[in-house]
Amino acid sequence: MTLTKTLTKSAQEHGESAAGQDQPARARPPLARAAGLLAAVLLLLLVVVLSLAVGARQLSLGEAWSGLVDSGSATWTVVHEMRLPRTLLGLLAGVALGLAGGVMQALTRNPLADPGLLGINAGAAAAVVTAISFFGVAGYTGYIGFAFLGAAAVSVLVYAVGGGRGATPARLALAGTALNAALISYVNAVQLLDTASLDRMRFWMVGSLSRAQESTVVAALPFVAAGALVALALARPLNALALGDDAARALGSRPGRTRGGAIVAVTLLCGAATAACGPIVFVGLMVPHMVRAFTGPDQRWMLPYCAVLSPVLLLGADVIGRVLGRPGELQVGIVTVVLGGPVFLYFVRRRRVAQA
Repeated sequence: MTLTKTLTKSAQEHGESAAGQDQPARARPPLARAAGLLAAVLLLLLVVVLSLAVGARQLSLGEAWSGLVDSGSATWTVVHEMRLPRTLLGLLAGVALGLAGGVMQALTRNPLADPGLLGINAGAAAAVVTAISFFGVAGYTGYIGFAFLGAAAVSVLVYAVGGGRGATPARLALAGTALNAALISYVNAVQLLDTASLDRMRFWMVGSLSRAQESTVVAALPFVAAGALVALALARPLNALALGDDAARALGSRPGRTRGGAIVAVTLLCGAATAACGPIVFVGLMVPHMVRAFTGPDQRWMLPYCAVLSPVLLLGADVIGRVLGRPGELQVGIVTVVLGGPVFLYFVRRRRVAQA
């Protein structure tokens, strides 16, 4: 029996479909999964084109291409100074949030786990708000260190409060929810007390790509790349860990090292994305659910799918916000909440029905 079949059988025995539905997710044949991944890449390219073309000033595909490659074009400034940095930052943040969500769900064995719901994004946000209000920090390079510190502290705290090695998915979710509520309350209190910094915090806290700059993309790239490499390298160990610690050790994996590596990956990914865009929620929840229904529980397929489809969701939400909010725009964090809230309630409801 292959590891993939073992994982699927284990999910069936525990009554936990990875998609949170009545029927367990069944992996498609490798050729179908490879074709699906190629289709996902093509979809990502389409969304990237839309992100470059759609905005307060509508560009045709020809104008967007001309602005991208021809420095003498009338649309060069619009594309290179506004649309391209925003699109690249959306790509990086989407990859980071999708991979972080996939790793979190695999690590906790909880298909409702998400860096936002477990308080990790809130930890990074609280640290950045502290840096803005009390230390006068400004800009991505100033935010990033505080974001990593906050994300790492909350990751460790949630794991410890949730029971450490004896942590269950339910205890981790409860611990994360409690810490998330406390941190959001702290952030709101700081914003109310420090009116001078409120304007700087306001757009950042809602989650936005609108202030993207080339320097932000360059600064975020190494952290997202490092976190992505760690996450993808954990695919096989996470597969083994899904069978339990004893089975993982029998397969040659080290559960402690896998958990530590997962925390490092999530910290890098969430810290980089939150410092750049603010706390954007539900991307890391929705995409792994949709992906798992097609790939099954094998992380070697799930994580690459998450890395491709999460930017599709984030950039797609950003484009929707630009269209609906004309002549202004709706921030992407608002759009993802509007899309993700009903999806989250649906998943919770389906899990209740499945476990009843």
